[in-house]
Amino acid sequence: MGEFKPGIGLVIRHAYLWWNEARAGREEGLKDRPCVIVHMRENEYHETEVYISPITHVPPENPERAMEVPKATKKRLGLDAEPSWIITTEINRFIWPGPDIRSVPGGGSAYGLLPAAMTRDLVQQIRDNARDRALLVTGRDDEALIEKVRQQRKSKKESVKEKDRER
Repeated sequence: MGEFKPGIGLVIRHAYLWWNEARAGREEGLKDRPCVIVHMRENEYHETEVYISPITHVPPENPERAMEVPKATKKRLGLDAEPSWIITTEINRFIWPGPDIRSVPGGGSAYGLLPAAMTRDLVQQIRDNARDRALLVTGRDDEALIEKVRQQRKSKKESVKEKDRER
């Protein structure tokens, strides 16, 4: 799958790791599922950190802390017809693109975008949950692998600088 740019409201397929699974010691999600990008930021290493919320068929325990996906939106995105919710009480965080992104069924890199108004409401609900300390964040990066990539990037930059000095 080729690299593509992330964006708020983009629905991707990801091996989402639920917070309770991570807490039990799992390192990999049990199922690839649609997830929505709800936040992005550039970290101190100039990498894009992406935060995603899962989409699930399981009705939420607390409906006020989730968002049902309208049937028309599911159809436009190519998702199934079963009722689904975006869970806003937990998110996964990873450095883009990350190894857990999957191609969508039928090929392609993403399902598409949520409607703008729905995306705004979703992001606001995530922020409200964070403010209320009702948001769980599961980091999905392999720290050893990330450090290795950072060191390779640093060595490459130093090599380029050395070649520039020699000219």
